[in-house]
Amino acid sequence: MKNFVYTAQPARVVFGAGSLSQLAKEIDALGAKKALVLSTPEQRASAEMVAELLGSRAAGVFDRAVMHVPIETAREARELARKLGADCAVAIGGGSTTGLGKAIALDSGLPILAIPTTYAGSEMTPIYGITEAGLKKTGRDLRVLPRTVIYDPELTLSLPVALSVTSGINAIAHAAEGLYAVDSNPIMDLMAEEGIAAIGRALPAIKKEANNMAARSDALYGAWLCGTVLGHVGMALHHKLCHTLGGSFNLPHAETHTIVLPHALAYNAKEAPQAMQRIARALGGASAAQAVYDLAKNNGAPVALKDISMKEADLDKACDIAMQNQYPNPRPLERVAIRQLFQDAFEGERPRG
Repeated sequence: MKNFVYTAQPARVVFGAGSLSQLAKEIDALGAKKALVLSTPEQRASAEMVAELLGSRAAGVFDRAVMHVPIETAREARELARKLGADCAVAIGGGSTTGLGKAIALDSGLPILAIPTTYAGSEMTPIYGITEAGLKKTGRDLRVLPRTVIYDPELTLSLPVALSVTSGINAIAHAAEGLYAVDSNPIMDLMAEEGIAAIGRALPAIKKEANNMAARSDALYGAWLCGTVLGHVGMALHHKLCHTLGGSFNLPHAETHTIVLPHALAYNAKEAPQAMQRIARALGGASAAQAVYDLAKNNGAPVALKDISMKEADLDKACDIAMQNQYPNPRPLERVAIRQLFQDAFEGERPRG
């Protein structure tokens, strides 16, 4: 066994159907009195439901969360929290809402309670991302790690099947890259494989029956594990490419991860054979890259960048941005190969490896 360092990050998790009923109690446990409830415009009704549950503990609702956390939106939310005297924030929704909560916490130090309704997993990480002037900047800071996470599978029943699939594969990406991270360790490897397997068995069941509570619970459990991996070890090529595509070309987050992941795995396959074996085993396939691709395609997810509004004329620019900064990855960044990766992802080709 290789030498490793493992540092556990603080997290309180309340998991199970109906666990949203514990919200007020969990706010009290934080020592908070007034919560600003965050959501996207589409989830305003969920935010209002949360505010109603909180009663006098609710300071107000901010429903302007959007993808990639524009810095202007983050500043507006921080100012509203200050004006309303909020001493914590409750983020209900997916990665966009959690990301907004993190942006507030980064500058204000307000504790965040996250209520995920997708499988993004960002609620388990100290990673934040803010987009300014067309570029998405990411970083790590323990101040943004939600203090408490309530996982209630009942809240994911309304998540459309198509989004459930892409959100789940987005979560798989966190665990997959964690398996070949330079700071990987055996504890995270166990969580990664278990998380991938849980989501891998959940998504086909959700596709077959959207209200399957056991499958919804499996998916949320898997997302928790995959998010925990993302929060504890570094990421590599796949996440860099997706941040480039999402932040610079405003592509939808989960769909981008779903499309790019098989090709990033194929790129790294020969240099990370043990990681690929774990991924393939978790998904019941012979090839990690092809198993992920098949999981997406067989369950109705997009597999081509051209189908989510990426322009072929922008592929060279995307490659230029991706090559600007070198970062840890099992295989060195080779421009010709990265450009071909983008082309394959654009066309939706089945990975070669």
